[in-house]
Amino acid sequence: MKIVVIGGTGLIGAKLVPLLTAAGHQAVAAARATGVNSYTGEGLAEALESADTIVDVSNSSYLDEAGALDFFEASTLNLLTYGAAAGVKHHVALSVVGTERLASTEGGYFRAKFAQEKLIRESGHAYTIVHSTQFFEFLKNIADAATSGNLVRVSSAFVQPIAADDVASALVGFASAEPLNRVTEIGGPDQARLDDLVRSALLARDDPRQVAADPLATYFGNHLEERELLPAAGAALSTTTFADWAARA
Repeated sequence: MKIVVIGGTGLIGAKLVPLLTAAGHQAVAAARATGVNSYTGEGLAEALESADTIVDVSNSSYLDEAGALDFFEASTLNLLTYGAAAGVKHHVALSVVGTERLASTEGGYFRAKFAQEKLIRESGHAYTIVHSTQFFEFLKNIADAATSGNLVRVSSAFVQPIAADDVASALVGFASAEPLNRVTEIGGPDQARLDDLVRSALLARDDPRQVAADPLATYFGNHLEERELLPAAGAALSTTTFADWAARA
């Protein structure tokens, strides 16, 4: 099976491509670094020729609503259009647990992700949308964005993060299977407060910054309810704990 990974050189894509290859697929890493730009359409026709499946793990470099919306709408429309012309049979897209809830209450980046999902759902193409919880690998980024001086102010909402390796492994299964034509969720094994996890992540790196729980702190510009980043019952949960991940990292 020929599977084209959009964003194939990024955090998830760089892990996914070799896993697909090891599983016997013809995996193609499609990214600007390989001459493929889903936003402009450059190189898409050539990359998607004879492809069976698209796996879109790309992301916007803009986190504001306008910038992210522009990227996700243009990129997704291109993938759907070029994919249809190439005869692609399955469109897999990686998205975020809580997208619909946050899009309706807060907007911002999550409204852009919801728009991406809506385009896919209403396209008439066979699809699987995978909602993942936050990655362990992004905890430092969250801390950096919330730092003022030596103090990191983050929400105390619950999260259930997952290792990027486990996300990539799950996507191999979804890409190799029949389309679900719905949203499915994946997450890590354990729930924790976001401020506790960020504190643990910084301690593991011998980072001297202090972490404080702040009920007014935002998450990608959004205010969080206590449990809205948690996956629903029935989500597929991985086995890599924070301690396991930190020991490897």
